[in-house]
Amino acid sequence: QVQLVESGGGLVQAGGSLRVSCAASARTLSSYVMGWFRQAPGKEREFVAAISRSGMSTYYADSVKGRFTISRGNAKNTVYLQMNSLKPEDTAVYYCAARYYSGSYYYTRFMRDYAYWGQGTQVTVSS
Repeated sequence: QVQLVESGGGLVQAGGSLRVSCAASARTLSSYVMGWFRQAPGKEREFVAAISRSGMSTYYADSVKGRFTISRGNAKNTVYLQMNSLKPEDTAVYYCAARYYSGSYYYTRFMRDYAYWGQGTQVTVSS
């Protein structure tokens, strides 16, 4: 069982940057594929980014490609989402998710593939 806790959300102006973090109760997240998802008011939860166990493979939604970066921290139980050039449409609750997987380069964009979820952190981008 892995417990995930997101942090780092807040209010930022359009064009600004923010980094959200996901910390795990597990000793290490290196055995898990990690993903970030978001849910805006009145909308369904959507995929944002994913990273493989090794960190060598990453995948982004088209809407954030070139602006967001997912990474694994040097502390093995943390994953980050660096968000640059933020837009008002990025406003949402951001969730991290984890899936235990043995392969080093696998990642997935599908919610159904992730077994563990955090409670989310609010990101608000003002225009």
